[in-house]
Amino acid sequence: MTTTSPAMAHPLCLRRPTLRHFCLRAHLARSIVAQVAKRVPVDVVMPDGSLLDGGTRRRGLPALQVVRPTALFERLAHHPKIGIGEAYMAGDWRAAEGTDLAELFTPFAERLTTAVPPRWLRLRGVVDRRIPSTQRNSLLGSRRNIEAHYDLSNDLFAAFLDETMSYSSALFDEHLPPRAQSLETAQLRKVHAILDMAKVGQDTRLLEIGTGWGTLALEAARRGATVTSVTLSREQAALARRRVADAGYSDTVDIRVQDYREVEGVHDAVVSVEMIEAVGEEYWETYFRTIDERLAPGGVAAVQSILMSHERLLATRHSYGWIQKHIFPGGLIPSLQAISETTEGATRLRITGVEAFGADYAETLRRWRETFLARWPEVNALGFDETFRRKWEYYLAYCQAGFATGYLDVAQVRLEREGVVPAAG
Repeated sequence: MTTTSPAMAHPLCLRRPTLRHFCLRAHLARSIVAQVAKRVPVDVVMPDGSLLDGGTRRRGLPALQVVRPTALFERLAHHPKIGIGEAYMAGDWRAAEGTDLAELFTPFAERLTTAVPPRWLRLRGVVDRRIPSTQRNSLLGSRRNIEAHYDLSNDLFAAFLDETMSYSSALFDEHLPPRAQSLETAQLRKVHAILDMAKVGQDTRLLEIGTGWGTLALEAARRGATVTSVTLSREQAALARRRVADAGYSDTVDIRVQDYREVEGVHDAVVSVEMIEAVGEEYWETYFRTIDERLAPGGVAAVQSILMSHERLLATRHSYGWIQKHIFPGGLIPSLQAISETTEGATRLRITGVEAFGADYAETLRRWRETFLARWPEVNALGFDETFRRKWEYYLAYCQAGFATGYLDVAQVRLEREGVVPAAG
């Protein structure tokens, strides 16, 4: 006797060879998800209340509720890495009642290298897709990539960020419970920590690569520094200039819509907060060489970067994922080893200090997501739809789980010049 899966039983799958092949892939995707469900402490609940792996509900475990199984498994069959996020955006699955989305992601993040059976991991080369050439961070490509995210709407970001408008990890006081501290205070603590690392003070000529909405430039100006800050986001630049003018620092803070590769001049310090993730591996050498060339003798650079392990970087560096398609086109998170190897190979810069605080990013993301969802009616009124809401909920929860489990980290890295630039070639 032969048996046919629900996916394979569809009349079109039985009649048309092309669709039959696709249905076979969907059936395979369903099988892989069922195997993953047995290796990860998460219940995958089907629409009829049964579990995908055939087991019974386990008390206290997070649960994934499948809403439209056919659509879900077809998306996974088409592109496993991107399909799971797009299925959430479409409403094909959700966190079950009583399960927080970040808590649902956490067991998967903890078992990222073991959740999928080894025999299926060998097919990674078949299912992975390379990053599209259209996302290269050339001078034109970088503008396009930055605009796709940061020029969505200043009002959107203002809806869920704190009063400092800081869109990077906060730094909480380790001597106090994080939840007893305001996000605004923790963000300012982060800003002053990296300014201290770069030795920014009275009369410092500071170059900031990646303006954001101007908080770091303002805090540096309050220390007596003269600031040149560059961004590719016209929306950010417009608001940052208004904030600088309102604070009375227009004479000492110059906000430019300019690529970091086009900056000239000599600066006592260079600071860049979570901008390297948008540089792209192809341009890491250019980024650090630019910092090196812009630093005055004895100058200090401080870079805040999201980090992943070097092993994971090597495994995923050329693979196109959901985050790159839907959130940060052209983005790639470096490893600390990659930063060290790049600076040692292409510049006189050397790492002289590292302060990591990944758990603080998990808390930062938790607060952003909580506020985003609480203020969704305001965001919705700006013209963003339910698909956008699910996309950003997924993005924030996915990243929160990554930092909470240590799969991702964030650190402030001090760089100081040493020796001579290596000869080309």
